[in-house]
Amino acid sequence: MDYQTTITNKETTNKKEKRKERKVYDQKPTPAFVGASWASLFVGTIAFCIGLWNADMLLNEKGYYFTILLFGLFSVISVQKAVRDKLEGIEVTQMYYSISWATTIISILLLIIGLWNADLELSEKGFYAISFMLSIYAAIAVQKNTRDIAYIERNQDINQKDLF
Repeated sequence: MDYQTTITNKETTNKKEKRKERKVYDQKPTPAFVGASWASLFVGTIAFCIGLWNADMLLNEKGYYFTILLFGLFSVISVQKAVRDKLEGIEVTQMYYSISWATTIISILLLIIGLWNADLELSEKGFYAISFMLSIYAAIAVQKNTRDIAYIERNQDINQKDLF
C-alpha cells in the first residue's frame, strides 16, 4: 500500500486561497424586517414613556428611568456601530469599543438596580424591564438595517460606475 504523506505546494496554496475568500453579503433586509424593527423601537420606547407618564412616582424617579432609556439606546447603537465599523475595515479604537460595551452593560445594570429598589408592583417592574429590553434590541436592529442598506447601496453605486 502506498499512501501519500506529503502535500504539494500547489495543494497548500489552494487551501489557503479558499480560506481567504470573503463572502460578500449583498442582500438588503426585507421591508417587512425593516418595518418590524422600527415598529418594535417605537412600541418599546413609547410604551416605556407612557408607563413613566402614568406612573405614581416622583419626577426625579421618572427622570432617572427616562435617562437610563436614552443612555441605553445610545449605548447599544454605539456598540453596533463599532462592531459594524470593524467588520467593514473602518478603524475603531479599542478604547471606544470598550466604552461602548461598558456603557451598554452599565445602562442595563442601572435599570436593574433602580427597579430592584423601586417601590413598584412586580408587574410594573416587569413592564419597564421588558419595554426597555425591547427598545434596545430594536435600536440594534434598526441601526443594523440602516448600515446594511447604506453599505449595499454604496457598493451598487460603485459597481455601476465601474460598468461605465
